[in-house]
Formats: sequence, structure tokens, C-alpha cells
Amino acid sequence: MQKIIPFLWFDNQAEEAVSFYVSVFKNSKVLNITRYDEEAAKASGKPKGTVMTVEFQLNGQEFVAINGGPQFTFSPAVSFVVNCKTQEEVDYYWQKLSEGGDEKAQQCGWLKDKFGLSWQIVPVVLGKLLSDPDHLKSQRVMSAMLQMKKIDLESLKRAYAN
Repeated sequence: MQKIIPFLWFDNQAEEAVSFYVSVFKNSKVLNITRYDEEAAKASGKPKGTVMTVEFQLNGQEFVAINGGPQFTFSPAVSFVVNCKTQEEVDYYWQKLSEGGDEKAQQCGWLKDKFGLSWQIVPVVLGKLLSDPDHLKSQRVMSAMLQMKKIDLESLKRAYAN
């Protein structure tokens, strides 16, 4: 059992969002779906029998999505980092997760998906480049990254080497 599980609040798109996320990430699956019973429907204003929560895994990480209503929405103050080993992985996740979303309002590998959830699509080597003891190298990498929407690994490596 996972000790901490992110709980994602949707208006009424939990099942659609989970289907989308499970299609994007390998080794992912829906674990359980609960529906509003008569009592919960009465308390929430949601129709009886509609999806209340969806428990799911993305690449082994557990999540729960709820159809809770429009009271709360996502903000970039909470995001999920997708660590990528290659540019191909960065490109894949960027293309999939930004589809129908908003990658233009973000920078440095951040995007908002079509459900309003924020993601950071980041090459794993970025941390090493930014924390290099040679301050000039790390500064050049930071400067290059700040000019990017989607992270370009080769451009970061060139900035680091120059």
C-alpha cells in the first residue's frame, strides 16, 4: 500500500481524465471505480449511479480522481514531474499531455493538459547540469532553459559545453 496518494478533484471528468492518463503512461491501469449511491448523491448533488471516484496507477504510482463538482480547480501550484531519459521521451510526453491543453502559457518544460492539470516534462540530466559546481556552466544551462517551452536536451548540452 502506498502511504501518500495524490487525490485529483475534477468537476465531472474523472473517468475521462483517467482513461486519457492511462493511455499516455505505460504500465498503467484503472484499479477501482466507485459510484454515487443514493445517500452520497443526495449530499453532493451528483446523479445517483454516476462515477464518484476512480482509483488508478500511472507507471506504478497510485492516484485517485473524484468527480466532486466545480468548486475547486487545478493550478500550477501543484504539478507532476515526468522524468525523461531521452529527447524522444520528452517529445512523446509533451505531445501527448499537451494535446488539447495549454503548453503556450508555460515555460521550462511545464504544460497544462486538457483537464487543467499541470505537468513538468523534464530530462533527468537537467538536475545534474543545473547543479554543476562550475557556476558558469550551470548559469548557461539555466539561461537556455528559461528560453524554452518544451525542453530541448541538445540545446541544454550545448549551453553547458560552451
